[in-house]
Amino acid sequence: MSKIIRINLANNEIREEASPKGWEMIGGRALISKVMEEEVDPTCDPLGPKNKLIIAPGVLAGTTASCVNRISIGGKSPLTGTIKESNAGGTTAYKLGRLGIKALIIEGQPADNGLFTIYVSEDKVELVKTEELKEVGVYSAADKLRERFGGKVGMIIIGPAGERLYRAAGIANTDNEGVPSRYSARGGLGAVMGSKRIKAVVIDDSVAKGPEIANEELFKKTRSAMAELIVNNEQVANSYTKLGTAGLVNLTNSLGALPTRNFSTGSFEGAEEINGQKLYELITSRKGEGRPSHACMPGCLIRCSNVFPDENGKTIVSPIEYETIGLLGSNCGISSLDTIGKLNYLCNDIGLDTIDIGGAIGVAMEAGIIPFGDGEGAVKLLEEVQNDTYLGKIIGSGAAIAGEVLGVKRVPVAKGQVLAAYDPRAIKGLGVTYATSPMGGDHTAGQTLRSPVDHKKPEGQVEASRNAQIVNTLHDCIGTCFFVGGAIKGELQLLGDLMESMTGKPCSVEDMKQVAKDTLIRERRFNRGAGLNEADDRLPEFFYTEENPASGTVFDVPNEELKEVFNFE
Repeated sequence: MSKIIRINLANNEIREEASPKGWEMIGGRALISKVMEEEVDPTCDPLGPKNKLIIAPGVLAGTTASCVNRISIGGKSPLTGTIKESNAGGTTAYKLGRLGIKALIIEGQPADNGLFTIYVSEDKVELVKTEELKEVGVYSAADKLRERFGGKVGMIIIGPAGERLYRAAGIANTDNEGVPSRYSARGGLGAVMGSKRIKAVVIDDSVAKGPEIANEELFKKTRSAMAELIVNNEQVANSYTKLGTAGLVNLTNSLGALPTRNFSTGSFEGAEEINGQKLYELITSRKGEGRPSHACMPGCLIRCSNVFPDENGKTIVSPIEYETIGLLGSNCGISSLDTIGKLNYLCNDIGLDTIDIGGAIGVAMEAGIIPFGDGEGAVKLLEEVQNDTYLGKIIGSGAAIAGEVLGVKRVPVAKGQVLAAYDPRAIKGLGVTYATSPMGGDHTAGQTLRSPVDHKKPEGQVEASRNAQIVNTLHDCIGTCFFVGGAIKGELQLLGDLMESMTGKPCSVEDMKQVAKDTLIRERRFNRGAGLNEADDRLPEFFYTEENPASGTVFDVPNEELKEVFNFE
């Protein structure tokens, strides 16, 4: 990928730049961290003109290797006040990679209050007024954009939540069928996009030449080796492909780590009704448009996503993921996949992060707005968000703000962002990640569930989190799904070989890890510039003082040890 496109909304200038020398291995999250550190004032208003929205595919994007076409979207988060990278599958990274685009950097704000779409193709990049899409839901907006720009384009879209600058607003990316279902959901970046009055980015690669590959022979050899490992991996076939991420429900429930009723415990009595097997049985028995296995991006052989249908076989939503089940399901005391599916659909259409909204609804339930387990009430709360009522504004702003407004002390956030669906008292390595990651409460920043440690003891958790944060950042920089590491049985040098085939330069695992470490260092520097310090690298107090009844533990990794997570700085 050879070029960077800058779109300055203050003066409507669109400029193409050559990729800087030495950036051959810099993509995705690494590129975002470099641009943010070099060009954005850490103290800026996240929703003001000085912040930037950066859309960056990984280095391997646009190729036909499996699991390499994830998109990174970044900026300063209005939710956390930190640097933020939010990652998703879909077709958008693939199409940008085929166009040779390393990044889109959107800066400034328009003088008027219009609503715009950025159209990107091989021949041109232009800013198009799309006032007709104002306050239009994500699904309808995608349909209207397809009518205007063609059926095979990729799209990056915000919903009404982003336009209204809700702090829990995410950004949708279209999947292989053109459905805007793959979310760069975390950190409120949909509000950053909305603050720039951008409704969508439309990517047309219909006449693209494809990415430049320096060594075709090495690329094909490595692609085949990876594919063989993935298709012959029994865990992939029996777990990820069949059950998807929902297969984690039984595991976390058994560990006492499944968030239940606003993280008051880690075991849910209704887990059997929302687990991976139940999801699989519902999808296969209802038939119709349902699919128990679905690829989230071009060329993916793991296919851990799904299409969830109603009783008549009509699609409700795609996909239902473990995190959504955990936060909109057990965390709210809801044990119906149909209800979770409806909540998921509403979040997608309004343009919201299901994790933060699940946390916000859980907080509202603790405040007594509706009782735990009230699925119908949860749907009505999302309809309040959809209708932009006062209560809807509170819920749409995420759990941290909802907790403040509603007077709830037990709010499961780190740096203002809701924790993912793993209780940190039961999986303490993830607790370390939640507390210390530059991203805030984010499991994909450093997942330790498979780490060889006793999850309930504090020993070894800092090292487990450190290693996981480095490896997960590595994946975010090159654009790979972090499931691929296990799928190829830890043979990460295969990713290095793919990198070499693209850049023409030798690339070891240590080289990739160094890019990841450098990225983490830059992110932490940015956050310090934004005013964060050691006190922000902590979990909410109740995790230290309230025992999780299901695991019999509190979070007790010493603060002094948390300081050692980034000992490579």
